[in-house]
Amino acid sequence: MSLIVMKFGGTSVGDIERIKSAASKVAAEITRGNKVAVVVSAMAGVTDQLIGYCRAISPRYDRGEHDAVVATGEQVTAGLMALALHQRGLNARSWQAWQARLITDKTHAKARIVDMQADAVRRHIENGEVAVMAGFQGVTADERITTLGRGGSDTSAVALAVALKADRCDIYTDVDGVYTTDPRIVAKAHKMGRVSYEEMLELASLGAKVLQVRSVEMAMRYRMPVQVLSTFANDIGSDLPGTLVTEGDENMESNLVTGIAYTKDQARITLLHVPDHPGVVAAIFGPLAKAGVDIDMIVQSGSGDGKSADTTLTVGKDEADRAMKILEEERAKIGYEDLVCNMNVTKISLVGAGMRSHAGVAAKMFEVLAEKGINILVIETSEINISVLISSEYTELALRALHSAYGLDAA
Repeated sequence: MSLIVMKFGGTSVGDIERIKSAASKVAAEITRGNKVAVVVSAMAGVTDQLIGYCRAISPRYDRGEHDAVVATGEQVTAGLMALALHQRGLNARSWQAWQARLITDKTHAKARIVDMQADAVRRHIENGEVAVMAGFQGVTADERITTLGRGGSDTSAVALAVALKADRCDIYTDVDGVYTTDPRIVAKAHKMGRVSYEEMLELASLGAKVLQVRSVEMAMRYRMPVQVLSTFANDIGSDLPGTLVTEGDENMESNLVTGIAYTKDQARITLLHVPDHPGVVAAIFGPLAKAGVDIDMIVQSGSGDGKSADTTLTVGKDEADRAMKILEEERAKIGYEDLVCNMNVTKISLVGAGMRSHAGVAAKMFEVLAEKGINILVIETSEINISVLISSEYTELALRALHSAYGLDAA
């Protein structure tokens, strides 16, 4: 008998019929002889509606009360899921984060988990009950409700699995696994049966939206196997039909490129003719850091006279206006001549553990893009990924060309 944590996202519990369908999957897992805990998101669209209520009261709402309002979406789903399980003859009860003791810090709207004290939940499961926990939410040490940020239910599920010492955490969503790239763009993209924690972390952080980055970080830290499955496929009873995120092995590392991620959610900001002397870079990035603006890619190119340089950085599109305003306010201190923002860019990233032991991966990427007439705006590398920034109009062409060039079409 295994202990499985099953997590259902917003589209998986989008209405009453889908909640009933998800409950049937839970019942089927129990029929297979497993103990089960369930984590649920709010029904699709509910979180946005609740956020809208807060904004209707005041654009500058208190984040603590915002969390108290927004967390109710998961509370509703947890109760409905428990009712649907009752209908199937199962003993079940819903749990809120404060009851399950998912303790977070005090950073409302994007709290981080400090501890998970699931002793009471464990006792109920051992007594034959299905525990249904509201995802996305937590509670501070002084009993204030918090929320974990977008996609936080994934992290809730992994945290519960770790606390319960579960055998696996199954994430049910609207896709049937992790693909080599976006199958809506590349018809020959295929589902991977298995991917390493490290590769999944890179894919998630670089634009693949199957799993929340923090959930992968936690799974990797505690070596918790995570399986990505489709809620809408009739896959209960088959053996690991989705994608299993787990430890890497030699076979995984033999793959030069495991997958290709992309994101259009970035903006490119360039400061032209910045004085080239000590302290200027700090004058650029210091105010941005103080304002909490997350910087992704950075490149600086010097001029021929050695007196000035152009500095380029990328930020999330939702941060672009704020970043531009800060840099304009700091213009006199920085001393740049002009400031340019380009919102029409895409970041494309090759990911693969095999890059550690193979040379020439980047060169091949640059050659393929050059052959297609695609100009590279910014380059960024790490041990197992290579990312480039290109104009968004070339996104589909680049993805298809790279997917084919690295042999992923035939995999």
